Amino acid sequence: MSNMTESSKPALSCSSVAAAAPHAALQSPDVRNDLLNRLRRAEGQLRGIQGMIERGEDCGKVAQQFSAVRRALDSSYVHMTVCLLQQEITARLPEDGALRASLPVLLGELEALLSRRS
Repeated sequence: MSNMTESSKPALSCSSVAAAAPHAALQSPDVRNDLLNRLRRAEGQLRGIQGMIERGEDCGKVAQQFSAVRRALDSSYVHMTVCLLQQEITARLPEDGALRASLPVLLGELEALLSRRS
């Protein structure tokens, strides 16, 4: 185990790492509201699972609900990631570019691909 303290560790020197780059936040209020609604539904599902466990319900039914919550959270994560990609890529493309016009379709296809269950 190393004796290096957090402050004595060498800084990352990789040129691809942006120095003190701010983390992006979703700018669209509609997207943020959609994600918050998705999370509230998942939160309700989790409370339901807690109740099922407290009542001693069948483990198979509980597992089914866990699976549903996982799918909902996975879907929300993919949706947020694709929206953030669209926001950040669009901000860096020229206003009149063909790629910018085709970006929603490309990212829609990416979201569908990432949402598939293998």
